[in-house]
Amino acid sequence: MSTPVLRAVDPGPLATIQDGGRRLWQRYGVSPAGPADPPSHAIANLLVGNPRAAAAVEFTLIGGTWQVEATSVRLAVAGGSFPISVDGQAAPGRRSLTLRRGQSLTIGPADDAVRGYLAVAGGFALPAVLDSLATHVRSGLGGLDGRAIGRGAALPLGLDAAPESPDLALDARELPPRRLPLRIVLGPQDDQFFPAAIANLLDTDYTVTREADRMGCKLAGAPLPHRGGHNIISDGIATGSIQVPGSGQPILLLVDRQTTGGYPKIATVISADLGTAGQLRPGDRVRFARVTVAEAQGLARQARTGLDGLAARLSPVGPWDSNHLDAGRLLGLNLIGGVVSAGTAGENVDACQLET
Repeated sequence: MSTPVLRAVDPGPLATIQDGGRRLWQRYGVSPAGPADPPSHAIANLLVGNPRAAAAVEFTLIGGTWQVEATSVRLAVAGGSFPISVDGQAAPGRRSLTLRRGQSLTIGPADDAVRGYLAVAGGFALPAVLDSLATHVRSGLGGLDGRAIGRGAALPLGLDAAPESPDLALDARELPPRRLPLRIVLGPQDDQFFPAAIANLLDTDYTVTREADRMGCKLAGAPLPHRGGHNIISDGIATGSIQVPGSGQPILLLVDRQTTGGYPKIATVISADLGTAGQLRPGDRVRFARVTVAEAQGLARQARTGLDGLAARLSPVGPWDSNHLDAGRLLGLNLIGGVVSAGTAGENVDACQLET
């Protein structure tokens, strides 16, 4: 009997396996990796009935095409308004879909996100490395032998058949908000900067440059002048740290960041806003707003409570397949025989499209 797999026919420009990340290994110099947008990663998993931190595919810009090589698979996509189709037929988002052997799922680009997540019920049957499946490509850890998912790659599945429970859907009003400005706590080396640097950081816009990936985003804007030199004794770096090298231009560090660094860190983006930070793309404009440590802790608890309660707010829905006629497909069909446009006889009436 063959191993059930999800086949990456075309996984897009950068797709990796990401779970909750390596949380207890940073003292040994191992980056945590994990999802760049943790709330979206959690939502994809919850829609298929997985634990929030289960391994899922994180894709970049476009999700590509995936084929089912198992009896059946339950899948869900989250992260943005990525258009989804099954065997070439448009399918609804914000819900799970159960596909049968031989069917394919295609995920297009979104205009409101740079990264998306594809989760499967039962997760992926891959070996953990340092207690995690999260892929860190620079160090070659996790996922598929530390590599990005390539064309034709076979992702072994934890289940050969989808669960018998109903598919699940999420109301759009339940999606966690993305917000700007990004909220920050000053420090730990904000005393290494002139007051003008703090004012610039809080009062001006910064633009995400083309040097942006899962490790971090270089920002361009008003310089952040140091009081003295720009080198310090290397110390620990948190996800969301904003370090400032000699150029005075800030770098926002993300999940694939280094674990220590020798540039002063003027501030840190709070954990509740890391999902928004992880969706920044070149050309985006960013502002920052200061909060206290106590406020950041309260916002972290609020965000965690919201995700904890999300599973209870998912709604069971009936099965969907490519023969299902939803409102969008009905409006795209010419259902009235003999009706023609005002142009040449025999031409079809111009089809209306609903944007979902």
